[in-house]
Amino acid sequence: MKNTLYPLLLTLLAIPASHASQVEVQHWWTSGGEARAVEVLKSTWKGEGHQWQDFAVQGGGGKSAMTVLKSRALAANPPQAAHLKGVELREWAGLGFLRDLGPMADHFGWYQAMPPVVRQTLSPTGSLVAVPTGIHRVNWLWINRRRLAETGLPAPTDWASFIQVAERLKQQGVIPLAIGNEPWQLAILFEAVALGEGGRDFYRKALLELDPAVLTGPDMVRVLQRFQQLRSYVPLSFVSLKWNQATTLIETGGAAMQIMGDWTKGELTAADYRPGEDILCLPTPGSQGIFSYNIDSIAMFKVRDPLQMQAQSELAELIMRPDVQARFNQAKGSIPALAKVDMKGFDRCAIRSQRDFTQAEKEGNLLPSVAEGMVLATPLQQALMDVLANFFNDPNADAATTAARLGRVMRSAKG
Repeated sequence: MKNTLYPLLLTLLAIPASHASQVEVQHWWTSGGEARAVEVLKSTWKGEGHQWQDFAVQGGGGKSAMTVLKSRALAANPPQAAHLKGVELREWAGLGFLRDLGPMADHFGWYQAMPPVVRQTLSPTGSLVAVPTGIHRVNWLWINRRRLAETGLPAPTDWASFIQVAERLKQQGVIPLAIGNEPWQLAILFEAVALGEGGRDFYRKALLELDPAVLTGPDMVRVLQRFQQLRSYVPLSFVSLKWNQATTLIETGGAAMQIMGDWTKGELTAADYRPGEDILCLPTPGSQGIFSYNIDSIAMFKVRDPLQMQAQSELAELIMRPDVQARFNQAKGSIPALAKVDMKGFDRCAIRSQRDFTQAEKEGNLLPSVAEGMVLATPLQQALMDVLANFFNDPNADAATTAARLGRVMRSAKG
């Protein structure tokens, strides 16, 4: 046992085992499937005699939650635990706000239990600063099976066939693509087009490495043109549509398709739809073999109170239990963030996702989601989303001009 564990163990030994721990958890998991997933953690925690103080901040994408968290941190009153991921996790760790969970990881063997990409993502400073709750696949295409059958066309596997299906649906008076106008939703759609129309290497060079020549080059112009083409297939209520409302549209058949991460599946199961049966799940057009990911996690903020430290440790241990990971991700729509969790009881989309994750990991086809905040620093991500949203909403926007603008804006935000 490492010496770094001694202070933690001495603290825990000094606290009576019968003590009921209390923990405050900030998150933005408020939609139907998300709330069910939180309830798994909450009910398990409370079932062991502890108290859970829920601090949920509404708003898809977590922008509002991050604003609240920053104000609380500046007031020296952060929650004990908070949902953080990707770049936000790295930024908070770099500022020194997060507790080092490395000693616990060493003691309980957590590093060995996590896939390498999870371990690396949650250890931005070299040691574990958060525990993972699940792995989301972002590049999913969801299709209402009945609506697709009515077109007489097969499910699209590339963007050209997607347009064919969309045109047929539009002629029949069915909304082809359910999506809202929030910048993060549009960024997910653009990311899907970049993967399928541009390809893996384009995605890496343009959006991960920010290569100026690729950001402004002919491939980017082509990707933007395809992205712009999709504007004619969205709902009339597009401007005000939340992502889970878009999911409701494909559930009811009011729309036929949605491009969104597998948290969509949490909404489907909450509404008693069967992912993979009533609603088909396929990789987004042209992205077969690629797994665009988002890793959700709970970070523990530094505290001095031994009782609060104990509560954090107990919560981290609870989240890392395989049975809790299974139940949480069945509700959330994601797959477990531990390497060996029994997938019995998961739907066919989750089983496919687990299989595709493993294969993509072997073949070097795991790609962090730019839209979901796994790559770019906050100013860069915001600059990208602003350019994309303005372009998508302007019917007169020119793709070549926008590509040039994208290059300038990203250089400015980076620099």
